[in-house]
Amino acid sequence: MLGDDTTTENRLRLLQAEFTQYQRTRPDPTGRTATRTEAAAPVNLDTLDYMAAAAARMIKHTQAAVPGIDPYAGPLLGLYDWAREHTAHLDEHRQRAREALIYQQGLEHAIAAGDTTVVSKHPCPECGCWGLIWREERRKAVCVNHYCVNAKGLSHAWTLERLAREHIAAKSAVTSRAT
Repeated sequence: MLGDDTTTENRLRLLQAEFTQYQRTRPDPTGRTATRTEAAAPVNLDTLDYMAAAAARMIKHTQAAVPGIDPYAGPLLGLYDWAREHTAHLDEHRQRAREALIYQQGLEHAIAAGDTTVVSKHPCPECGCWGLIWREERRKAVCVNHYCVNAKGLSHAWTLERLAREHIAAKSAVTSRAT
């Protein structure tokens, strides 16, 4: 679904362009429908609410890292560049935290667009196998390795935040070794 456009910005662009449009539902097969008193919203309000919450979380994170900056007022697709620009002078730890949040939101955007395969592209933080699957009811990635269980015998489950932190830490380690 996402093709080669796997950056957080491109995933947000896809959500904004394709998933905010109103989805028509099929009529009741019995032919009966309720009488409408108001027209349906011309956009998908759940997706708009999701995008607003994601933007607010990124703005809050950036303002907490750099107190005194003005809130972001540009187009939604420039949000991540704004955050990187205003936090570029911070120490490496805070920059990694920013990148982890951006990466986490990229995973969330993909899942909101229906692409749950993004979690399978990450190794399990516990056993290292590549058997993670997304469980919507838990809102977590679950390891399918039957040996990778907790003390209660349940499969380990990981938040997107944890997967993002692990990904950015591994990427940072590779970059630091390469230089």
